[in-house]
Formats: sequence, C-alpha cells, structure tokens
Amino acid sequence: MGLLDQLTGQVMGSLGGQNSAGTQGDLMSSVMGLVNGAGGVQGLLEKLQNGGLGDQVASWIGTGENQPVSADQIKNALGEDNVQQIAQQAGIEPERASAGLAELLPQIIDKLTPNGQVPEGGDLLQQGLGMLKGKFFG
Repeated sequence: MGLLDQLTGQVMGSLGGQNSAGTQGDLMSSVMGLVNGAGGVQGLLEKLQNGGLGDQVASWIGTGENQPVSADQIKNALGEDNVQQIAQQAGIEPERASAGLAELLPQIIDKLTPNGQVPEGGDLLQQGLGMLKGKFFG
C-alpha cells in the first residue's frame, strides 16, 4: 500500500506541509467518498470527462505521459459543492482540496491503469483507497 501512501504524502506536503496521517487519511477518505458518490471509478471518470477533462482523463488511463489538470478544472468538473465537501471532510480550504485533487487524481488513475485500461468492475481504486483508509484508521 506504499504507493497510495506515498502519493498522498507528496500531495499533502505540497499543500503546505500538512503531512499528518490524520489529514492524509481524511483526504483519502474524502476521495473514496467522491468515488462512491460518482458510482465507482468508471462513474468518476465519466464525470470528469463530461466536465471537460476528456483529453486529460484519457492520458491518465493511457500508457503515455499524463496531461496536467488545474485546480480550477477539477473544481469545474466535479462541482464546487463536491470540492467544498471534500475540503470540509479533510479539514483544509477548498482551494487546497481542489489543488490536491488536481495532483492526486491523475497519479492514482495512472498507477491503477498500468495497461491503459480501467480494470474490470472499476473498483480497483476504491479497494486501494479502502486499504489506505484501513491503514490509518485500523
């Protein structure tokens, strides 16, 4: 589970040094809630694609280089209410939450689709996030 732990640590560190296990767990728990609320990984990917991030999402899933996405693009694609909810759950400002998601989501999607395809059932991300949440909250 080191990969997700490492990615979360990097993102939280870039958001101002908040690198405590509790904050990491809160952000990952919020991302898991986002995945669940969207209907799983496939639902989240569709939401992002429908929000204007089709090219970026395709690059994250594909085997080439990941295209970057901005915090504003994430906020627009997911909706301000979703970002606000994630920020509240993670105990950070909404701008920091959208910036963290902009950095975290491409990396997670990329690492969980190494063959350029979303795994059958689309629940691999949810399983990985669940294991990470278990690590922090027993």
